[in-house]
Amino acid sequence: MQEAIRIISTKILLSNQKQYLLNAGFSVIESDFIKTEDLDFSTKILHDSLIFTSQNAVHSVLKHPDLKILQQKEVFCVGLKTKALLEANGFNVIAYTGYAADLAEIITLVYPKRTYTFFSGNLRRDTLPDTFQEAGIVFNEITVYTTSLTPHKIEAKANGLLFYSPSGVVSYLKDNPITDEICFCIGTTTAEALLNVTKNIVIANQPTIENTIIQCLNHFKSLAS
Repeated sequence: MQEAIRIISTKILLSNQKQYLLNAGFSVIESDFIKTEDLDFSTKILHDSLIFTSQNAVHSVLKHPDLKILQQKEVFCVGLKTKALLEANGFNVIAYTGYAADLAEIITLVYPKRTYTFFSGNLRRDTLPDTFQEAGIVFNEITVYTTSLTPHKIEAKANGLLFYSPSGVVSYLKDNPITDEICFCIGTTTAEALLNVTKNIVIANQPTIENTIIQCLNHFKSLAS
C-alpha cells in the first residue's frame, strides 16, 4: 500500500481548508510559525484615503475607538479577503489588487493627488512607501500590529510544504532544512524568500490559502496519474 502524501502547513488551517487535503488522502501536520499581535495606535494624523495590505491590519483597526471616523474614509487594499473583511465591516473599498506592487502602480497612475494613511505591520515590505516617496505621493504610516517568528523543529519528513508569507519561510528555515520537498507559496513575495534555498517552488494562481492548497492537490494528483 502506498504511503500517504504528507503535507506540512506553516499555519494552522481552518477545518474546511484542512479538509481539502484530508479528502485527498493526504496526512497533514500544521503549526503556526508566526504570531501576530494587535497594537494600540493613535489616529491623530489621518489622510483622505486608507490603505490595508493584510487582514491582520483590518482586525486591529476594527478594535479602535475611532472606528466610525475611519469607516467614513475611502479604502485601497491588497487581497480579496482583505477587501471582503473591510466591506463586511462598513468600509468603502475603491480599489484592490492581489499584490502591493500592483496597488502602488494603480495609486501612482490613477489616484496620485490623494493623500494616504497606510495601516501596516512591523515586518511590512518597502514596496508601497518606496513607490510613494519616489512619486511624491503624500502618505503617513501607522503600525497597527506586530508579527513575530515562532520557529520550532518538525521531526516528520514531508512531501510538500505550504507557505503563506515571507516571515513564515524565515521562521520555518531557522530550525528545519528544505531538501526535496515541494514548496507551495501563496504568492511571489513568499516564493522570493525561498529563491536561494530550493527550486521546487509552486506559486498559487491567486494569493489565497485555498488556492495554495489547490495547487498542492493538483501537483500531487498529476504525479499520480
